[in-house]
Amino acid sequence: MSEPLPLIPFDHFAKVDLRVATVLSAEPHPNADKLLKLRLDDGTPEGRQVCAGIKAWYEPASLVGKQVVIVANLEPRTLRGEISHGMILAASDLKAEAVPAADGAKPGPDERNVVVLAVEKPVKAGSRVS
Repeated sequence: MSEPLPLIPFDHFAKVDLRVATVLSAEPHPNADKLLKLRLDDGTPEGRQVCAGIKAWYEPASLVGKQVVIVANLEPRTLRGEISHGMILAASDLKAEAVPAADGAKPGPDERNVVVLAVEKPVKAGSRVS
């Protein structure tokens, strides 16, 4: 388990806009080995594109139709030539048999579990998470 981050005031947390989005399409990022490019229905007419570093753990087709939790109010970023409008939330931990590297290097995909946070029952795309 990693060390906890410092406590923040509630009003800082309240500025984070967590929403449910439905994955419409997913494909490998054309210029990055670790990223997937996802098209999301976030409840807006235009939807959004998000790039996520989950390629080592998910086949793109397995994400289509899944409802995920996103941070909707992050400033857009260009990741290897593709714009990302938000972040998909995921949890990760070391696999039971993984041994932390002595040099402090981050564990690779074979040593970690990564799980995209999804909703239990279908809800309308764009629904707030609180």
